[in-house]
Amino acid sequence: MLSKTKAYFLIAKNWILKQLKKISPGDHAFKGAGIGLIFGSLIFFLIETVGMVLNFRDPWILLLGLVIILAATLAAFLSNWLLNKWNELPRLFKIGLFIAAPLLLVTRLGDDRILLFLILIFTLLGAGLASLKKGYFPKLSTPKKVVVFLGTIVGLAGAIAFIYFLSIRGLEMKPIINAGKLAEENISVIEAPPPAEKGEYGVNYFTYGSGKDIRREEFAEGVSYQTESVDGTAFLDNWEGISGKYRTHYWGFDFKELPLNGRVWMPEGDGPFPLVLVVHGNHPMQDFSDPGYDYLGELLASRGFILVSIDENFLNGSWSDFPKGLDKENDARGWILLEHLRQWRDWSTDPQHELYQKVDLDKLALIGHSRGGEAVGHAAMLNQLDYYPDDASIKLDYHFNIQSIIAIAPVDGQYKPGSSLTKFENVSYLGIHGAQDADVESFDGAKQYERISFTDSAYRFKAGIYISGANHGQFNSSWGDNDILATYSGILNKKQLMDVKDQELVAEVFISAFLETTLNQKMEYLPIFADARKGRNWLPESIYLSQFEDSRSRFWAGYDEDFEVKTLTKGRQAVGKNLSVWREGEVIPKYGLKGTRAVFLGWNYEEFGGDTLDWEGSVKPILPDSVLSVYSLILDQNSFRPDSSSVLIFSLAESDESSNPKSSGKWIKNESNDENQNNEENSEETDLEDEDEEEEKDDEKPLQPLDFGIELIDSEGEKIRFLLSNYSPLQRLIKSRVLKIQFLDKEDETESIFQFYQFDLNKYASKNPLFDPSKLQEIHFIFDQSEAGVVVLDQVGLMPRLDN
Repeated sequence: MLSKTKAYFLIAKNWILKQLKKISPGDHAFKGAGIGLIFGSLIFFLIETVGMVLNFRDPWILLLGLVIILAATLAAFLSNWLLNKWNELPRLFKIGLFIAAPLLLVTRLGDDRILLFLILIFTLLGAGLASLKKGYFPKLSTPKKVVVFLGTIVGLAGAIAFIYFLSIRGLEMKPIINAGKLAEENISVIEAPPPAEKGEYGVNYFTYGSGKDIRREEFAEGVSYQTESVDGTAFLDNWEGISGKYRTHYWGFDFKELPLNGRVWMPEGDGPFPLVLVVHGNHPMQDFSDPGYDYLGELLASRGFILVSIDENFLNGSWSDFPKGLDKENDARGWILLEHLRQWRDWSTDPQHELYQKVDLDKLALIGHSRGGEAVGHAAMLNQLDYYPDDASIKLDYHFNIQSIIAIAPVDGQYKPGSSLTKFENVSYLGIHGAQDADVESFDGAKQYERISFTDSAYRFKAGIYISGANHGQFNSSWGDNDILATYSGILNKKQLMDVKDQELVAEVFISAFLETTLNQKMEYLPIFADARKGRNWLPESIYLSQFEDSRSRFWAGYDEDFEVKTLTKGRQAVGKNLSVWREGEVIPKYGLKGTRAVFLGWNYEEFGGDTLDWEGSVKPILPDSVLSVYSLILDQNSFRPDSSSVLIFSLAESDESSNPKSSGKWIKNESNDENQNNEENSEETDLEDEDEEEEKDDEKPLQPLDFGIELIDSEGEKIRFLLSNYSPLQRLIKSRVLKIQFLDKEDETESIFQFYQFDLNKYASKNPLFDPSKLQEIHFIFDQSEAGVVVLDQVGLMPRLDN
């Protein structure tokens, strides 16, 4: 039977080939087609070239056209030669390449060069082992034997090197000085119990949910309280097709019956207690993410908070999302949080329910991680609206008393309400991000930070904490250190990672302190959000950069009002003198835009004084006014002024741009610079080797933090002056390499992260008893402590002291 089937197949195949041969073009036709392509394209190209000559009135375009024709011709012959060589390759080798390339391409190796390296190694090993087989190798000529031997050795060495590459944790990076630590003796620590210390409450743990979960017992018969499902039709797209069918099959429900499942850590006692919901981010839906905040649950419940870890795994990605899975679903993630709050309100206000009056509905907070970190912002926005912004037929009308939002390593802009970015007001906000994050590499929480405003009379604040060494996954105890979920996670550079327990401790300190401050009004913890050094006895050793703004902050200079560099938000004018860089522009992180403008200020004294000036010592060179770089803010009669409680504040970051941009690009060097350069060229040529050695030594040294002077002048001309470093020198850019392959390129990833500065004017006014802060007239940033640099300055203004 099988032989007859095969015979029929061959007959059908031969008949099809015979019919195709009847209509296939012959060699003569193909030659004509080639001639047609050549002459047709030449005619069109020459017409275009002549037209450009006439339109641009430049005959040199003809020469350019001839060069292009020549290049195209050479490329054609080269391509034909390569194709002929390709055709000469054995069939099995070509099949091997076509199989290997896509298989290795979908393997998450992080860089295409690793793919090419593996193809080369597998090729050499395969060729070498095949050639060394018994009965074949002895017949080869001596040169071929040498080639086989060397190729096999290279392939074997490459395989060993790759295994070693995967096995090591990472490589050392150029050290970086912790600038804040240099002045930490000037900063007093908070005198209060550690916020990460377990509290006095016993902890009860239970779950609630649909009671029908087919994957987890804790949300099936193991629930303490059963909840009704909710319909997510209005908030979800693409729960359909093969992907949607598999998702429904896996979970046992579709988008019309989304469960409200939660893990609860509750303090023992009568209550009412503040309620905090935490939601995970995107992760393979089959690897459940909601158990990963158990360490926060145990801590916060012991301190008198109800913590609920929300299950939204059914909205996460899956291997089955092909060709397309859920799309821009973060609004659904936020909406589900509001439905959980509704459920808790129903329980807490129902006298017949065991959870009656367990929740203080005036003390609500949301925590989100990754996509959940964006979702909590959406929840805060949707909570303040009566209708869904993308479809007003969907009534919302939640209006819970949400006091605070915490976003851990959040994404930003995955969902855009009304094709815009989420904004909300009158909710305190904390964004936390790690510099070693290999998933969300840019500090996206700083973008949401810019879109939060305070308009009511209550005290609120927003803060951002950027942590050197922290990654994405270790904030969730079940995610770990494999941020990109690569099977070969050895491609990640983990050398600079924090220990997992240290990273959890960072989260515990800041999250607990934030909730104590915003929900329980324990204001003694507030200063840690403006300066992490205030809690240095509680935190693991690392570099922490803080952004901060509260509802009492007022600003003379915000740089968002216009494009004129001289104007101020609330002042007369800005003045720059001898600056090598002075411009206002968008602050650009690794990805996207931060959503705020700032002023970029640069100075460069490298050419002034040559090698005679010593910038490394404690005593800095004295520069004449003719070269000194200064940026000044001049106030007017309508500007607000300091009072006895005022603190001078501003945000500052380093920029990685050139401090001498006029030396290249669109800028033109001035004559004196050209003369100096020409005079130096001969001597530079003779000293190249010595300079190279010095540069290598300098490259090994960590960069010194930047410093400069600040001078305040009142309307009577009285002055006080102090250094930036009295509070903290400016932290140099925190650089990371999340993949080991980046060490091959010596390629760092970095972005300008603002650091919050605050100077108590009463303290510094004591330097000159005649200086009156209430008559402040001028603020001068005098760049006289570092030889060169570029800084990004924003939000210059005042706020009351935090530790009043």
